[in-house]
Amino acid sequence: MAPADKLEKKPISFSNILLGAGLNMSEVTTLGQPLEVIKTTMAANRSLTMAQAAKLVWSRGGVLGFYQGLIPWAWIEASTKGAVLLFVSSEAEYQFKKLGADNFVSGMGGGVMGGLAQAYLTMGFCTCMKTVEITRAKQAAVSGGAPQQTSFQVFQDIWRREGIKGINKGVNAVAIRQMTNWGSRFGFSRLAEEWIRKMTGKTNHDQKLSNLEKIGSSVIGGALSAWNQPIEVIRVEMQSKTNDPNRPKNLSVWGAAKYIYQNNGVKGLYRGVTPRIGLGVWQTVFMVAFGDIFKKMLNTDGAGH
Repeated sequence: MAPADKLEKKPISFSNILLGAGLNMSEVTTLGQPLEVIKTTMAANRSLTMAQAAKLVWSRGGVLGFYQGLIPWAWIEASTKGAVLLFVSSEAEYQFKKLGADNFVSGMGGGVMGGLAQAYLTMGFCTCMKTVEITRAKQAAVSGGAPQQTSFQVFQDIWRREGIKGINKGVNAVAIRQMTNWGSRFGFSRLAEEWIRKMTGKTNHDQKLSNLEKIGSSVIGGALSAWNQPIEVIRVEMQSKTNDPNRPKNLSVWGAAKYIYQNNGVKGLYRGVTPRIGLGVWQTVFMVAFGDIFKKMLNTDGAGH
């Protein structure tokens, strides 16, 4: 790591807002949303295998079923959360390094701060509505029926009954997920970069990693970040639109965890972990590796980033 006193003075870079929005939009529009739909379907229907979940998604509209919730919810969410993540995480990571923290701690700290900002500033509403869009048909699809309400009608119904609190249901679980997600993704990616440096003999930090090495580091970081899958399953359960009469109303994070464990055991808390690993890798490559690559091109990073 570059010593704190050798870090160049870095002005706040608002270009990272536009870069983050663009990268996250690209991520979700390619493989991001299909992996998100499969992962969420498995988390909501915890008896399904990955193949069965994919078949269920296909039954809801073929290829387009895998992009359910993309427009407008995922696009709105991606553009806003990507902007917040890259801006906040870049500034926070730089400040941690300035205080003398190593790359792993700085990356994790930047990711945690970025994830926290994402959850409370942009994600509660969109994540809730995207989950409703994906899960509202689960009971009807399994029984061969069709949902009676559009996602906008569901939104209006939630708004009338529960107001802003209902729309942001599960936002605390989202915050926990995003903090652990991006803390892990940035932290493990930076740690992987150090491993690659040692293996390639690039012990001098003036020797920059290649783009391929950056991407490889993000693949490792994204895969390792899936350890927190139980938090994601809990979040999905809290935001799911379901007709299960045995499901307690107004679930808390702990209440949702207890409900899932009682019905599906420990395995239930890890449903969807396989597509989640794929999604974690895809998101980390875009937001960490590509983020670093493009920030360097735009000269928005200080030394040592």
